[in-house]
Amino acid sequence: MNPTVARVTQRIIDRSTATRAAYLARIDDARTKTVHRAQLACGNLAHGFAACQPDDKAALKSLTHNDIAIITAYNDMLSAHQPYEHYPERLKAALHSAGAVGQVAAGVPAMCDGVTQGQDGMELSLMSREIIAMSAAIGLSHNMFDGALYLGICDKIVPGLVMAALSFGHLPAVFVPAGPMASGLPNKEKVRVRQLYAEGKLDRAAMLEAEAESYHSAGTCTFYGTANSNQMVMEMMGLHLPGSSFIQPNTPLRDALTDAAAVQVTRLTENSGNYLPVGRLVDEKVIVNGIVALLTTGGSTNHTMHLVAMARAAGIIINWDDFSELSDSVPLLARIYPNGPADINQFHDAGGVQLVIRELLKGGLLNEDVNTVAGFGLSRYTLEPWLDQGTLAWRESPETSLDPKVISTLESPFEHHGGTKVLDGNLGRAVMKTSAVPIANQVIEAPAVVFESQHDVGPAFDAGQLNKDCVIVVRYQGPRANGMPELHKLMPPLGVLLDRGYKIALVTDGRLSGASGKVPSAIHVTPEAFNGGLLAKVRTGDMVRVNGVTGELSLLVKESELAQRTVALPDLSAGHMGSGRELFGALRSQLSGAEQGASCIVV
Repeated sequence: MNPTVARVTQRIIDRSTATRAAYLARIDDARTKTVHRAQLACGNLAHGFAACQPDDKAALKSLTHNDIAIITAYNDMLSAHQPYEHYPERLKAALHSAGAVGQVAAGVPAMCDGVTQGQDGMELSLMSREIIAMSAAIGLSHNMFDGALYLGICDKIVPGLVMAALSFGHLPAVFVPAGPMASGLPNKEKVRVRQLYAEGKLDRAAMLEAEAESYHSAGTCTFYGTANSNQMVMEMMGLHLPGSSFIQPNTPLRDALTDAAAVQVTRLTENSGNYLPVGRLVDEKVIVNGIVALLTTGGSTNHTMHLVAMARAAGIIINWDDFSELSDSVPLLARIYPNGPADINQFHDAGGVQLVIRELLKGGLLNEDVNTVAGFGLSRYTLEPWLDQGTLAWRESPETSLDPKVISTLESPFEHHGGTKVLDGNLGRAVMKTSAVPIANQVIEAPAVVFESQHDVGPAFDAGQLNKDCVIVVRYQGPRANGMPELHKLMPPLGVLLDRGYKIALVTDGRLSGASGKVPSAIHVTPEAFNGGLLAKVRTGDMVRVNGVTGELSLLVKESELAQRTVALPDLSAGHMGSGRELFGALRSQLSGAEQGASCIVV
């Protein structure tokens, strides 16, 4: 093992001793030695199968057949989730072939951050993760089930489903992806068009046409944002079947993998003789593998919160120091937009997840000795799925990159450190996605220009007020202030300023996820301004240092002067009403800080 990976893994194990033991005792207490529904009273059980077809009803009465919950995040407005429409029927048929029954136990909400960017609804986005976890838990609470299949892909949906699965950690679980859309307008061209639009050089009709060419069919968006980062992390954590993350929707191989996922969960149930509950599968080593997956591919910064919350749901305590230390030793092996021109389909064609895992295992950078839904040992995930005369099989994947510009090697990585950097200083702690930012742009010391709403940045840009070296500070965007929205609306104008030759950085207690791009951005600043963070005392003109190389985030103002400054909280009430935001007040007020997962769920 790489000594850093081994040391961080052991540190997490030691830190989590008490909480992990309590968690395992809880899920052991929930375990049953027979099908789970056998503990239900007759009236309870009759309600549970009342609407089933006669053969399923007979199977469920017998108390010998597995009943598998299907938790679906289907809606046909999300392109990534639209393919799930017919998955329940398909999964039920596959379960029948394995002598089991499938029931849709719950539908969970799934919002699209792409639709809500810059809109009021974005302020519900992060909190939707908690709602998804709770919604799935309601479905599973009927105690009918011996295992579960989780259908979800996008930003908050997968982390929320994982949190729910771990809450019911005595049940085996397999996560079932649906794949990316075919490649559309190249990402580099999309950025060029957006910047032209931001400068007023392109009209709305041309802008809409370009966006429609980018997001054009069913499947995940092809850039490497949170949705595709979710899939990368889940596969390296062994929660997907090997090689299943990036097979496109509505293809024979995709269908075969979906069927296989249904069959596989039945092989992990209590009465299969090979019991593997998800709460035992997801241990400290698996969590470290998830962090390494994120770092080595330059994945979404959202996972610096999501992985914390997911781990906590299994009684495992991680923090940003773990990310930072691992990042110093884990090389960047993938260039996927925004940290390179390739999209996720090109990454898959170059060798994909299997090749990255192969390289990381070669360097001892992943814990190989882990359980997965496919069996013991992560080396199983160097195999790729294929159809052998129509039958699903796995074979050895390429041992070398089919496109060295997209996937590199341990001997010649794109960077010798991971794509995520933790920043620290008197302004607090923050995260920067460095994989997409040239080294020359990662260090900036310049006067602050302070905003208390993302919507005020655009007018300042249009008025020419930002045509200078500066650090754009956008505060009161943290979890408790307004639910911590993503601030992608800022990226086109800030990208234009960078292209004009100005030294520009963004500092915010809000989010940017996986698409933060070339602008150096210190995000997730914690403590947030609303909750006592020094960010609240920054004034326009103050010098701020952002250093993505050394990991520094500092306000260059004397302590004596800062002590004299008072903070008058802005009136945020208008942002707490409309678009459903008024329904989330109690939840918003309970969210923890970003480094603690920005969660209100205590387990």
